[in-house]
Amino acid sequence: MVLCVLLAAWSFAGTKDAGVWAFEVIPLLLVMGIFAYRRRHHFCFSDLAYVLLTWFFFIQALGGRYEFANVPFPDALKDLFGLERNPVDRIGHFFQGFVPAVLLREWLIRRRAIPRGWTLFWLVTGCCLAFSASYELLEMATVKAFYPDQGPEWLGTQGDVWDAQMDMTMALCGATLAQLLLRRLHDRSIARAEQGTRG
Repeated sequence: MVLCVLLAAWSFAGTKDAGVWAFEVIPLLLVMGIFAYRRRHHFCFSDLAYVLLTWFFFIQALGGRYEFANVPFPDALKDLFGLERNPVDRIGHFFQGFVPAVLLREWLIRRRAIPRGWTLFWLVTGCCLAFSASYELLEMATVKAFYPDQGPEWLGTQGDVWDAQMDMTMALCGATLAQLLLRRLHDRSIARAEQGTRG
């Protein structure tokens, strides 16, 4: 939690728009605070979950400091992959699905006793996609309320008319890949967390 507070301070110190910073950083910072409190008093997630959550916060702190469309990204890599736009926003939305998938999967297994299998997989995937869609709707509402003349700039669409749909697609890919690629590693991390709780 201390690392996240330092990241938030670093991010805020370099931001050009306090509104963008607040939208990108404060919600996840509050989540981190809740998780830190619950870790001590109620429920301790696995180490893997906390590492991924901290990584996700780092990405959000970058977005808050620079705005996602302007986060420094090597031109050589953009040229190598044939990218026409800054990909950091897409990376952020990928992890918007990837990290919540691990957190939700663990919570459903440990607190709701949902067995591992396809039902769990589709439930987690659907919830992560719904979360991503809700975020896009919240972005739209924020722009309409506070930045009505700066929609494309504030949202960082970078000229892509399908930006919102691509963001949700990236979150869907992240949620799917997290469950497919990290399943065994996550299960081992869950087992260690449960042993620590019993100990």
